[in-house]
Amino acid sequence: MAFQQNNRSGLLLAAGLDAALVLVFVLIGRASHGEGLLGTLITGLPFLGGLLAGWLVMRAWHSPQKIVWTGTGIWILTVGVGMLLRTVSGQGTEFSFVVVTTIVLGVFLLGWRGLAVLFRRRQARTRTVTAA
Repeated sequence: MAFQQNNRSGLLLAAGLDAALVLVFVLIGRASHGEGLLGTLITGLPFLGGLLAGWLVMRAWHSPQKIVWTGTGIWILTVGVGMLLRTVSGQGTEFSFVVVTTIVLGVFLLGWRGLAVLFRRRQARTRTVTAA
């Protein structure tokens, strides 16, 4: 999970991880309702659109692993734009769904970034101890 901020493969890893985690959220939800692949696509597209909006608005390619601003902006926009797109497409946005979506996507989209920060700090400490 450790990568340089300007590293192209790190950028692709961050974008891919965000997209994969959004899809994991959708798959978990769809499986809990016993629905198939078409339902997964219909449910997933608004949130992937929200994720794309988050990446563009936050200019996430500059520092995709940052929690503050980048991560929080991506999270809020993924949920907000995703819910807006669900509404426009005639899908439900019940209060309980919005709450669960906000919590789960927050844990997913901010969680991996938090783990990356901890990993980088641990690596830095190990290098400092080794150098001393």
